[in-house]
Amino acid sequence: MDIRQLGDNIRNFSLDDGDLGSQGYTRVLLQLFGYTGHGKSSFINSCKYVLEEDENLKEHAEARGSDYVLTMVRNAYPLTKVITMVDNRGCSKMNDFERAEVYAQLGNFIPIGQRVEWRDNYKAMMEAIEDSELEQNFSDFIVPIFVYSVRKQKSAEEKQNMKIFMENCRKMTGIVPIIVLTFKSKGDYLEVEKRFRLMGAETVIAIENYTPESHIKTLGRTTDILMVIDSALRNVRFHLEQPRNSKRERIERKKFMFNYIHQIQFQHESEKPESEKPEREKPERERMWVEQILHEMLGGSNCAIS
Repeated sequence: MDIRQLGDNIRNFSLDDGDLGSQGYTRVLLQLFGYTGHGKSSFINSCKYVLEEDENLKEHAEARGSDYVLTMVRNAYPLTKVITMVDNRGCSKMNDFERAEVYAQLGNFIPIGQRVEWRDNYKAMMEAIEDSELEQNFSDFIVPIFVYSVRKQKSAEEKQNMKIFMENCRKMTGIVPIIVLTFKSKGDYLEVEKRFRLMGAETVIAIENYTPESHIKTLGRTTDILMVIDSALRNVRFHLEQPRNSKRERIERKKFMFNYIHQIQFQHESEKPESEKPEREKPERERMWVEQILHEMLGGSNCAIS
């Protein structure tokens, strides 16, 4: 497929193209996740740049160096009338608390345009998810995209956390996250790609983002960027060939969230030193409150979450 056909396929994509139609979805939501400073905002600018066929690169999403933490709000950037890219708040480390907030963004339990706070309180996390019912969103077809810079080196623990994150993204959305490796020429991207494939990644695409300092369009750079969007849309087409229920999927994502929060809460409590437990444990009524909400959501069933 040549570059012009790639661009046309993306611009003309419709959720109604399949035999089963849109099945209640009105928008494809390309959800960008990753660590801070790995190039999510620059990737959005690059996608807009290659699709708009403009010779002037515009900074729709503000992007700076890796020492900055800019994205605090879930911001949406339409690529077409049907496709929207979301710049979610990046994390500095993938601990249990940050992963829970990342999953809340992934599941659309934090409205677009709202500031994302890192909470370290399980009850507050549960209440935020309950509050999201005021603005229920069933019509977004979610595709997770994990953005990772090949310049960065992660520890064995962080790599394990990324593997867990990828597995849970698949459980929440039914789609294995697409991996976008940024700063392609600044590191051994083939080795990084190999690591992600060993974690279970199906699609790994290495790119160089366009920036104000490096904005002259090239065939290779533009093709790589378009291939990421095309890969996401091929995932959408594949899944829409099967019967789906958008409302049921949101309920399942909510079950996932409550179960995940429930499990990490009690895991953290069990890891407390015995000498600290009396001072730090929550009142028993809070424990019962969490268990009651979880039981009501799951209808008495169990759902194992890693």
